[in-house]
Amino acid sequence: MSQHANDPTPTLPLPGEGVSTPPSCEVGERGGGLTPPPCEGGGREGVERKSESFLDRWLELEWDDIGMQIRAKTAADVERALTTSRRTLADFMALISPAAEGWLPQMAAEAERLTRQRFGNTIGFYVPLYLSNLCANDCTYCGFSMSNRLKRKTLNSEEIERECLAIKARGFDSVLLVTGEHEHKVGLAYFRQVLPIIRRHFSTVGMEVQPLSQDEYAELKTLGLDSVMVYQETYHAPTYARHHLRGNKRDIAWRLATPDRLGRAGIDKIGLGALIGLSSDWRADSYFVAEHLAWLERHHWQSRYSLSFPRLRPCTGGLEPEVVMSDRQLAQLICAWRLFSPTLELSLSTRESATFRNGAVRLGITQMSAESRTQPGGYAEGDAEELEQFAIHDDRPVGEVAAAVRQAGLQPVFKDWEPFLGR
Repeated sequence: MSQHANDPTPTLPLPGEGVSTPPSCEVGERGGGLTPPPCEGGGREGVERKSESFLDRWLELEWDDIGMQIRAKTAADVERALTTSRRTLADFMALISPAAEGWLPQMAAEAERLTRQRFGNTIGFYVPLYLSNLCANDCTYCGFSMSNRLKRKTLNSEEIERECLAIKARGFDSVLLVTGEHEHKVGLAYFRQVLPIIRRHFSTVGMEVQPLSQDEYAELKTLGLDSVMVYQETYHAPTYARHHLRGNKRDIAWRLATPDRLGRAGIDKIGLGALIGLSSDWRADSYFVAEHLAWLERHHWQSRYSLSFPRLRPCTGGLEPEVVMSDRQLAQLICAWRLFSPTLELSLSTRESATFRNGAVRLGITQMSAESRTQPGGYAEGDAEELEQFAIHDDRPVGEVAAAVRQAGLQPVFKDWEPFLGR
């Protein structure tokens, strides 16, 4: 599904519009209550500070204050958010608040109207291609964490070729490259080697790997990179520190500034999101994502944006969610995002159940993965649970998922771009 229509970018509210922030406060009281730790990447923080980034806005926001403002929203606030045509961050607060739970039918109807108006009757299909499960980070919630005992594997050129052929045989033409975060063994040199191989097979290539520098992203764009997904996991600094124990991923400031580097590098599409259940307040995390999106669309308006809302799923290590989000609450969040940003791509992965995904295609979702394998070599070699990142919830074949989309009155789209057109 092409998103290069000639629709003008909607005017977004200023990042702080409708949200009170105390006039002065020490840095340690901002950004979720913790001063960012010193960078571990050889002076990266000094480099980042030369350019304005969302990190500056994040340091101004107070987690507890945001949570209280969301919970204080009333039915009148929700009704006002539903009836206005230019929604602000304050309106988004109302739409994700407990007060909005009773308005879900109205939110769903408006979300579907806006989605069909902008994206037509289509659902784009993509598939993740896991290149490596090597990781130099120790994260409590991920099966690839360096502390977990599992078989490690990095695909070579021949294995990647086989994976690409197996994926193409399933009908996919859009692929998301995924690795653990190991910048020495699976870093820029590896990406230089494998991107041209993969690009020959697919019209759209995205990445979900460790954060890179602006120059590195710009170089990968010349090799065929279209999009990059970089999920913050949580915007609550104490929670972030508690779940990222070792490795470069502990550096919250470097990760927060990554989408700005992507924008400056001219990457066509930038993906955002928080891991729901990692912090104790999914609503506050979602609001921080909205602040991040508003910032990026004002400062890097040339790029497109996408959003995912993964719920914490079982993995090797067995971390339980801090809070369990119900299906109804996830539906509310999806609708709130569509009402807040009609042009935003919303993606739903196989982390969710078949039943929920079948219903969500009418709520505002524009992209879905299907028949995913979350371990290196999974498409050509079959399942290998000991290598995987997290448990799959919807394991239907892609043909069955596409049939469900058609049954909902929508068209599955496997290819929406020709590489020779450029980005």
